[in-house]
Parts: sequence; C-alpha cells; structure tokens
Amino acid sequence: MGWRDVVADVRPLRNTHFRRLWLAMIVTMVGAQLTVVAVPAQIYADTGSSAYVGLTGLFGLVPLVIFGLYGGALADHFDRRLLLIISTVGLIGSSALFWLQSAMGSNVWVLLTLFAVQQAFFAINSPTRTAVYPRLLSKDELPAANNLSMLVFTAGAIAGPLVAGILIPFTGYTWLYAIDTVTLFATLYAVVFLPKLPVERTSDKVPGLRSVLDGFVYLRTQPVLLMSFVVDLIAMIFGMPRALYPEIAHLSFGGPSDGGMVFALLFAAIPAGSVIGGVLSGWISRVERQGVAVLWCVAVWGIGMTLFGLTLPFADDAKTLMLVLGLIFQMVAGAADVASAALRQSILQSATDDNVRGRLQGVFTVVVAGGPRIADVAHGAIAASIGTAATTAGGGALVVVGVMACAVLVPVFVKYRVTHVAPTLAA
Repeated sequence: MGWRDVVADVRPLRNTHFRRLWLAMIVTMVGAQLTVVAVPAQIYADTGSSAYVGLTGLFGLVPLVIFGLYGGALADHFDRRLLLIISTVGLIGSSALFWLQSAMGSNVWVLLTLFAVQQAFFAINSPTRTAVYPRLLSKDELPAANNLSMLVFTAGAIAGPLVAGILIPFTGYTWLYAIDTVTLFATLYAVVFLPKLPVERTSDKVPGLRSVLDGFVYLRTQPVLLMSFVVDLIAMIFGMPRALYPEIAHLSFGGPSDGGMVFALLFAAIPAGSVIGGVLSGWISRVERQGVAVLWCVAVWGIGMTLFGLTLPFADDAKTLMLVLGLIFQMVAGAADVASAALRQSILQSATDDNVRGRLQGVFTVVVAGGPRIADVAHGAIAASIGTAATTAGGGALVVVGVMACAVLVPVFVKYRVTHVAPTLAA
C-alpha cells in the first residue's frame, strides 16, 4: 500500500469546473465559519442564555425546510448555474446585513431574523451545487469529490472558530461579518464561469408543491436513500451538542462568557478531526459496501460524543486534562463524521436519477443542516433541566443504540454496494 492509497484522492481536481468551485470554497469557507461562530457568540453575550442560543436552531430550521425542499424542486427545473448565481448573490446580501446590524447596535431578534434569511438562500444554494457534481464527474470520483469538499469545509471550520475566538474580544462581531461578505465573491466568480446546466428530462411546468411531493414519493420507494437520511438525523439530533459550547466553555472550563480560546477550541475540535480524517481518506474511494461503512462511522461518532460528555463532570478537579480528553474524543467523532458525510452524499448522488436529484439534494440539505438545528433547540432545553454533561453523554449513547436498530431493521442498507458510471458532462 502506497501513500496514494492513504491520503485524499484528488482526481476530481482534474476537472476544470470542479477545481474552480473547490478553490472558491477555500476562500469562502473561513469567512462563512466566522459568521457561524459569531452568531451564537453574539447571542450568548447579549443574553447569557443557552436557550436563546438554541433558538438559532428554530430560526434556521424553518427556512431550511421550506426553501431546501422547494429549492431542490427549482434545481430540477431551471438551469442550475442560474440558480447558483442568484442564491450566491442572496448570501452576499444577507452577510452584508449581518455586518450592518452589528455596526448599528445588536438586537437578538433582528439577528435571529437575519439568520433565517441567510439560511433560506443557503437552502437553495446547497442542493443545487451538490446536484451539479454528478454532471461533472464519474460515479467513482464522487466519494473523493465529496471528501475534498468536506475537507475544505472542515478546515474552514477550524480556522474560523480559532480566528473568531481570538478576534471577538478585540474587534467585536462587525469585522467577522464583513470578512464573510467579502469572501463570498470568490464563490460568485466560480459559479458565473460554470457551463449551462439544464436538467435532463425536465418538465416545462413551473415547480410547485406537487413537484416537491413527487420527490418524497420517489424517496419512499428507495430504502437505501431513505436510510442514508435517517442515520444522519439520528447522529445529529442526539449527538450534536454545539448549542452547549458557550455554557460548557464558561461554566465547565472557566472561559469568559463572550468567547475566548476554550470556546474556540470546543467549536474547532470536530472540524479538526474531520480534517485529519479527510486527509487520510484514500480508503473512501475504494469502499464498495458504502451502507455498512456509514453505519460504522455513525456509531464511532456516537461513542466519541458519549466520552466527551463523560469528561465534563470531572472538569472542576482537572480542567486541563478533561479539556484535552474532551477535544480528542470530539476529534475522533469528527473523523468518523467526514467519512460518513462523503459516503452518504455519494450514495445519494449515484443512486438518484438526474431529474429528481435536486429535490433529493434538497432533502439532504434539510437533514444535514436541519438535524443539528433541531439538536440546538433540544440540547439547549434539556441541558437547562439535567445539565450539559448528562445531555451530551446521553445523546451520544442514543446515537449508538439508534444505529444498531437501523442495521437490524433495514438490512438492505447494510448490503448496499456502489456501481460506477461515467459523467454526462465533459470537463
């Protein structure tokens, strides 16, 4: 086994269009993650309440569900390049409004409303972008392409929290939102230079509710695709305690209430593990039994979160040791999560017809982004009653139980194997 079998597969970067999108992601992602950190940090600094931070889950989930599903239907009807341009411009505008509200004086409800607007544009942009990949790349390149995208996302999720945690005490939140606004222009440049991407075998009828429902009808007949969504919901709803990070950093590890290094490290731990897992991901492109691989990855995620939660009761007596152990456990979980995400996305892209691919990617966006937002609300509310340690550890344990149930109840997902087909659009 050579080093090429261990490190990330970079074959998709030979495609000009994918390479341009990927390079734009590198520029954009750090700025985007600054906003991801700034919004909950600003809310917690203004209110001192994890319950208010948890409301970002509710305000983000509603537009994600509505516009994620309908955005997927639009992506199955209109030229996908045009949709990417429009939604990217919307993301730039919403980021500029984040900057404006911070510069003029913050209000928690204005901030939450702007967050909802941003998530609406994201919900249209994300399924459209990922629906493009199978038109550019062959099926055997999709796991590598998804892994490369996740690698950029998670690297940005490390740099963003670390930079944000350092900058917030000195610059406040205004500059973080400004950086996000400027970096989004790199993505706009990349999507403008994509070729036209009309949908194969599309209808002339403008999509509506019926088109969205047709996507669910299709999904109901595809148990492998359905289970790829279910296992991710289990992992995220029960096993994602990010809404508790401000409280954990402040009360368990003695960090300041308005950010600081401990808060930044907690936010960066999972992405750091994901980067390591993504770099050492040469094995992903060789996996044929993708279903069983996903189940193992989700189980490891649950175990990592359980162990992280178990460190918190001991933090009063050994803060540094428990923080280090907690970060390591989250990094292990992050490495498993990036592999799971790449494999699940590949299953969805390769096993779905092009004329429903946008709608299924819309469902994927709702699940991937909506699951953690449900977790934000649930973890924030439950932790107020039983504490952050029990909430985090108990949620991780429920992930493991849920994955075991899925393996027993839906054996067709365990048996799923990938097949390989060439792309439909030349580089």
